[in-house]
Amino acid sequence: MKPLSLDRVRSALIVAPHPDDEAIGAFGLISRLRRRGARVRVVIATDGAGSHPNSLRWPRARLVAQRRRETRAVLARIGVAARDVRFLGLPDGGMTAGGTMVRATLARALAQGRGHDLLVIPAQDDDHPDHRIVAAVAADCPAVRRLEYLVWPNRQIRARPATHRLALGPSGAAKRGAILRYYSQFGMIDDDPTGFTISRGELAAFAHPVERYRAMAR
Repeated sequence: MKPLSLDRVRSALIVAPHPDDEAIGAFGLISRLRRRGARVRVVIATDGAGSHPNSLRWPRARLVAQRRRETRAVLARIGVAARDVRFLGLPDGGMTAGGTMVRATLARALAQGRGHDLLVIPAQDDDHPDHRIVAAVAADCPAVRRLEYLVWPNRQIRARPATHRLALGPSGAAKRGAILRYYSQFGMIDDDPTGFTISRGELAAFAHPVERYRAMAR
């Protein structure tokens, strides 16, 4: 893998399927770009409500609001203003069923990628179907340079290898701390036995001190 150079990036668009994928997939990249003075916009595709669908204390509207607060707070700490974070509110876990409407909504939102010189999207072979749909639509978005990040390794096929690495150094601890600030994903919601919680092993993988990316053909 080659070291990832961001020297010529002045404006980047980061696309995340769910609230927290932007930090899991690209926290170090976003942080480094902001320290260099580059503008970073973030698009969050789904509403995130699929993590705890059976919680009585956290009905859909309350959970969606919480997940948006978490995302804004984490990104604000690394210099991404709330005005540069856009939530599309598409159905978490329902991207496949959404069909044409979902794809059209995504395509319209990502058309703003025309104004950026770096597009960062989920991997097209990610195990999560929401990730794959977002990746497929985002891959058609025009950009000078494109990178993919992998969150959930595919259990059916071997993932294509990364082409570039970004060593986080001291920012590695900051990334781990940022992921932990998505409190709704770490046991804060305890009245849904089917609810999702990031495990210790998943946290260790997500907070790896080296971010890996795949360069995409233009």
